[in-house]
Amino acid sequence: MKWHVVALSALLIVACGQQQEAIYQPTFSQQGGGASKEYIVGILPLHNPKRLVEVYGPVIDYLNASIPQAHFRMEASRNYEEFEKKLYSEYFDFAMPNPYQTVRSFKHGYRVFGKMGDDELFRGIILVRKDGGIRKLSDLKGKKVCYPAISALAATMMPQYYLHTHGIDVNRDIENLYVGSQESSILSVLRGHAVAGATWYVPWKSFQQEHPRMAAQLEVKWQTETLPNNAWVVRRDISPALTKSVGKALVGLNATEEGRAKLARLGITRFERATDETYTPVRQYLKVFSETVRHIEY
Repeated sequence: MKWHVVALSALLIVACGQQQEAIYQPTFSQQGGGASKEYIVGILPLHNPKRLVEVYGPVIDYLNASIPQAHFRMEASRNYEEFEKKLYSEYFDFAMPNPYQTVRSFKHGYRVFGKMGDDELFRGIILVRKDGGIRKLSDLKGKKVCYPAISALAATMMPQYYLHTHGIDVNRDIENLYVGSQESSILSVLRGHAVAGATWYVPWKSFQQEHPRMAAQLEVKWQTETLPNNAWVVRRDISPALTKSVGKALVGLNATEEGRAKLARLGITRFERATDETYTPVRQYLKVFSETVRHIEY
């Protein structure tokens, strides 16, 4: 497969605490004759860069095959902060941010044209070790709780809001650790660096499939309500015709067996059409979160 990323070094960075894996070697294609304009696609760091390209690279290949008049190149980011810096500087032509980043991107020249389906999966979960002695929420007081990143919505803000609404002052009662990735949050609990760790169902399902013996030592102790899933956004100066073609291709992925297999690797069953208004509930949620839990820009 032809998987397109900016820097090989980014692919070899493994999230903190992740077990060593075989070195992944991407392949690069040469653009034919310079006839097609290149568009940079940024994907939220749902996984470490190596894993992210393994999972989303085939989707970018599919876009290149489906829309030959354009050339799409995926750019992986090391962490949320790096991804957001690129997004808010309008570096990406197309991007798949989380709903919080989506709402913020409206002020930086982007609009929504699609999203991940399966909104029932977009909820935060809080994991504990089965032998960790955590039985009720009050057992977390005075302990360390970890999250992937301060700007993660499903895996950080939603669990923190859940704790807040169930009697835990997240600013005083617990020590919050932001460990860099979904995998690192899971592994931090497994290895005893925190008594509880937040993530969301897609990376947790992937971890269960890839590391069943380790996952069996953990349990989902609490879960949050849901919000609209991750969005696809496009910079406003990109051709509406091209944006329509990209949206049509993404929505059409689940029409073939091969496409459904690609989606299954992402942990979802489909992409679907969406607009800025789809994320109005997210705006409302962020307002309440900022007023009651901790201040955020939105």
